[in-house]
Amino acid sequence: MEDERSETTQTCGVTRRVVLASGAGAAAASILPLEQRAQAQQQFARAETGQTVQVSANVNGRPVILEIDSRASLLDLLRERRELTGTKKGCDHGQCGACTVHLDGRPVSSCLTLAAKIDGRQVTTIEGLAEGADLHPMQQAFIDNDALQCGYCTPGQIMSAVACVTGGHATSPDAIREFMSGNICRCGAYVGILAAIQQAAKVMEG
Repeated sequence: MEDERSETTQTCGVTRRVVLASGAGAAAASILPLEQRAQAQQQFARAETGQTVQVSANVNGRPVILEIDSRASLLDLLRERRELTGTKKGCDHGQCGACTVHLDGRPVSSCLTLAAKIDGRQVTTIEGLAEGADLHPMQQAFIDNDALQCGYCTPGQIMSAVACVTGGHATSPDAIREFMSGNICRCGAYVGILAAIQQAAKVMEG
């Protein structure tokens, strides 16, 4: 019986999302006045299908033009469309910092940033810091100070650390800790991270 139901569902093209959207539309229709029911149904239809937009941006020094889903996040665009997998997906709620990238030189949580927002702007990921075989001073400092263990949060840590220094926030250990508080290291490599930022700051500011 379950196989027959599954086959019938597939044949009819019914998906869980369609069922949920239909149910929500019906619920809305039952409580809205008649003149608003059509608008409610159209709204659910738009949410189901989505729209595409074209964005033109500079990613790690290279111009790109892409047709994207208007609802896509910058994180998914970078990982799935550009194959820049150095940017990590952690909490997907902007709370861990693993997905930090630079947008026009400022750190942002790419999981909370709509990809459509990058149109006409410059995006830098961890892959864009090094110059050929030469590591960025912050990358080298993280290695020198063992500022990582599992390494999953490291790309986001480094991107925030670079912004910490270039933004003039690496003035004291407390100032660095405050700026970096949005980047969580579940392995607890904070001592090494602080030392790495202090070391890199001398090179970057010198």
